[in-house]
Amino acid sequence: MRQEALKRLPKKPLWVTSLLAIQPATHSLKTIKMSSYEENDSKLMRKVKENPFVPLGMAGFFAIVGYRLMKMKSRGDTKMSVHLIHMRVAAQGFVVGAITVGVLYSMYRDYIVKPREEQKAAEQK
Repeated sequence: MRQEALKRLPKKPLWVTSLLAIQPATHSLKTIKMSSYEENDSKLMRKVKENPFVPLGMAGFFAIVGYRLMKMKSRGDTKMSVHLIHMRVAAQGFVVGAITVGVLYSMYRDYIVKPREEQKAAEQK
Protein backbone atom coordinates (compact mmCIF):
# COMPACT_ATOMS: atom_id res chain seq x y z
CA MET A 1 0.00 0.00 0.00
CA ARG A 2 2.79 2.41 0.87
CA GLN A 3 4.59 1.71 -2.41
CA GLU A 4 1.44 2.57 -4.35
CA ALA A 5 1.20 5.90 -2.52
CA LEU A 6 4.84 6.67 -3.31
CA LYS A 7 4.24 5.94 -6.99
CA ARG A 8 1.47 8.55 -7.09
CA LEU A 9 3.68 11.34 -5.76
CA PRO A 10 5.05 13.73 -8.40
CA LYS A 11 8.66 13.22 -9.48
CA LYS A 12 9.41 16.96 -9.26
CA PRO A 13 9.43 18.85 -5.97
CA LEU A 14 6.07 20.29 -4.99
CA TRP A 15 7.15 23.91 -5.36
CA VAL A 16 8.30 23.29 -8.95
CA THR A 17 5.02 21.62 -9.81
CA SER A 18 3.01 24.49 -8.34
CA LEU A 19 5.11 27.09 -10.20
CA LEU A 20 4.58 25.26 -13.47
CA ALA A 21 0.85 25.14 -12.80
CA ILE A 22 0.75 28.88 -12.16
CA GLN A 23 3.03 30.01 -15.01
CA PRO A 24 3.11 27.58 -17.92
CA ALA A 25 5.73 28.20 -20.58
CA THR A 26 3.72 29.48 -23.54
CA HIS A 27 6.39 31.15 -25.64
CA SER A 28 10.04 30.96 -26.42
CA LEU A 29 12.56 33.78 -26.26
CA LYS A 30 12.50 34.18 -30.04
CA THR A 31 8.84 35.23 -30.06
CA ILE A 32 9.24 38.07 -27.56
CA LYS A 33 9.21 41.40 -29.36
CA MET A 34 10.34 44.81 -28.20
CA SER A 35 7.44 46.56 -29.94
CA SER A 36 6.45 48.50 -26.84
CA TYR A 37 9.37 50.88 -27.29
CA GLU A 38 9.22 53.58 -29.91
CA GLU A 39 11.97 53.62 -32.47
CA ASN A 40 13.00 57.26 -32.16
CA ASP A 41 12.08 58.12 -28.57
CA SER A 42 13.58 56.52 -25.52
CA LYS A 43 11.44 55.47 -22.60
CA LEU A 44 12.86 58.29 -20.47
CA MET A 45 11.95 60.96 -23.01
CA ARG A 46 8.42 59.54 -23.33
CA LYS A 47 7.98 59.70 -19.55
CA VAL A 48 9.34 63.27 -19.47
CA LYS A 49 6.75 64.30 -22.06
CA GLU A 50 3.98 62.68 -20.02
CA ASN A 51 5.00 64.31 -16.73
CA PRO A 52 7.51 67.17 -17.13
CA PHE A 53 7.59 68.08 -13.44
CA VAL A 54 9.49 64.95 -12.32
CA PRO A 55 12.80 65.99 -13.94
CA LEU A 56 12.16 69.54 -12.77
CA GLY A 57 11.83 68.28 -9.18
CA MET A 58 14.97 66.20 -9.50
CA ALA A 59 16.94 69.12 -10.94
CA GLY A 60 15.72 71.42 -8.17
CA PHE A 61 16.62 68.85 -5.53
CA PHE A 62 20.19 68.52 -6.79
CA ALA A 63 20.54 72.30 -7.21
CA ILE A 64 19.45 72.97 -3.62
CA VAL A 65 21.68 70.24 -2.22
CA GLY A 66 24.65 71.46 -4.26
CA TYR A 67 24.12 75.08 -3.20
CA ARG A 68 23.76 74.18 0.47
CA LEU A 69 26.85 71.97 0.39
CA MET A 70 28.87 74.85 -1.09
CA LYS A 71 27.41 77.20 1.51
CA MET A 72 28.46 74.81 4.30
CA LYS A 73 31.90 76.47 4.52
CA SER A 74 30.38 79.78 5.57
CA ARG A 75 27.75 78.48 7.97
CA GLY A 76 29.30 80.29 10.90
CA ASP A 77 28.64 78.84 14.32
CA THR A 78 25.60 76.81 13.17
CA LYS A 79 25.90 73.13 14.01
CA MET A 80 26.47 70.72 11.15
CA SER A 81 23.31 68.73 11.97
CA VAL A 82 21.12 71.86 11.89
CA HIS A 83 22.60 72.90 8.55
CA LEU A 84 21.99 69.43 7.08
CA ILE A 85 18.42 69.37 8.39
CA HIS A 86 17.70 72.75 6.77
CA MET A 87 19.19 71.48 3.51
CA ARG A 88 17.03 68.35 3.61
CA VAL A 89 13.86 70.30 4.38
CA ALA A 90 14.49 72.76 1.55
CA ALA A 91 15.21 70.00 -0.96
CA GLN A 92 12.21 67.92 0.09
CA GLY A 93 9.98 70.99 0.01
CA PHE A 94 11.00 71.70 -3.56
CA VAL A 95 10.33 68.11 -4.62
CA VAL A 96 6.92 68.03 -2.91
CA GLY A 97 6.04 71.33 -4.56
CA ALA A 98 7.06 70.02 -7.98
CA ILE A 99 5.02 66.84 -7.47
CA THR A 100 2.00 68.90 -6.39
CA VAL A 101 2.23 71.15 -9.43
CA GLY A 102 2.65 68.06 -11.63
CA VAL A 103 -0.47 66.44 -10.20
CA LEU A 104 -2.46 69.65 -10.68
CA TYR A 105 -1.22 69.88 -14.27
CA SER A 106 -2.21 66.27 -14.93
CA MET A 107 -5.67 66.85 -13.44
CA TYR A 108 -6.10 69.98 -15.57
CA ARG A 109 -5.06 68.06 -18.68
CA ASP A 110 -7.28 65.03 -17.92
CA TYR A 111 -10.41 66.73 -16.59
CA ILE A 112 -10.52 70.06 -18.43
CA VAL A 113 -8.59 69.84 -21.70
CA LYS A 114 -9.58 66.31 -22.78
CA PRO A 115 -13.35 66.80 -22.21
CA ARG A 116 -13.20 70.01 -24.27
CA GLU A 117 -11.43 68.21 -27.10
CA GLU A 118 -13.90 65.32 -26.95
CA GLN A 119 -16.82 67.76 -26.95
CA LYS A 120 -15.43 69.59 -29.99
CA ALA A 121 -14.86 66.29 -31.80
CA ALA A 122 -18.45 65.24 -31.04
CA GLU A 123 -19.81 68.55 -32.31
CA GLN A 124 -17.87 68.25 -35.57
CA LYS A 125 -19.38 64.83 -36.31
